[in-house]
Amino acid sequence: MKRTIIVFLIFISTNVLYFQSWAQSNQNMKPLRTAIINELSNHKGKFAIAFKDLSTEKELLINAGETFHAASTMKTPVMIEVYQQVNEGKFSLNDSVEIKNLFKSIADGSEYSLDSANDSYSEIYHHIGEKSTLYDLVYQMIINSSNLATNMIIEKVDAKKVTQTMRDYGAKDIRVLRGVEDQKAYDRGMNNTTTAYDLMLIFEKIAKGEAVDKKSSDAMIQILLDQKHRDVIPARLPAEVKVAHKTGSITGVQHDSGIVLLPNGNKYVLVILSKNLEDEKAAVESMAKVSQMIYSSLTNGSSK
Repeated sequence: MKRTIIVFLIFISTNVLYFQSWAQSNQNMKPLRTAIINELSNHKGKFAIAFKDLSTEKELLINAGETFHAASTMKTPVMIEVYQQVNEGKFSLNDSVEIKNLFKSIADGSEYSLDSANDSYSEIYHHIGEKSTLYDLVYQMIINSSNLATNMIIEKVDAKKVTQTMRDYGAKDIRVLRGVEDQKAYDRGMNNTTTAYDLMLIFEKIAKGEAVDKKSSDAMIQILLDQKHRDVIPARLPAEVKVAHKTGSITGVQHDSGIVLLPNGNKYVLVILSKNLEDEKAAVESMAKVSQMIYSSLTNGSSK
């Protein structure tokens, strides 16, 4: 009995010390928090920040529970669902998929097509009617943010299953309802939404090898590292710092979310969301500065 009590007291003592250490580390984030708020307050619009240092569990959250239009950040949950279903044996990443440009609106079932002029990856439209591997579609969905590839993948895995997997991961506010450019659904407010906190949660799972499994998580990181849109999180970081991330943008909205991999092996997750922006270019520059500020606060070094 005495041994049980001693073990219990050690457990309580250890957890109290951990909580005190965690609370102290988060208390030390106050100057950084103030500096970030001051930087972003120069712009009309609303911002959210979710940061977690995976080495220390230190967090910085600003408006992290605020709901935002997900824009293309929803493509990360879609990628996770693909790997989930591959792991379940439903299909293979090597399976062939016919490239098409005809989809059904979730609003009323009517058909619609995507405009290549509104897609950041127009090359794929030259291959309609041809075959592509599922992996290549996932790759283009992430690195070039291909809307056409995204819609084909969502049709295959089912948006409802994407959302349910996010719930299983503890992300209670991410909502993936539909593909891209479903105007009738958009007009009815049927949109994909997210919070900075939920995106932080799912990127933390990827970083820790817990999204599906370690092999799948590592494979997703490799895709995210090839991201072509690099105006926010990586923009002002040193070249040797790697960022596995996914951006998103629509009118008045600029997002970035991902994992920052430091040369010493440490990692942190950073999500920066925005909406109702009047000057998107200036806001993006400030968001990049916020990323730089967080990096500098961890390394006490200088960045370009």
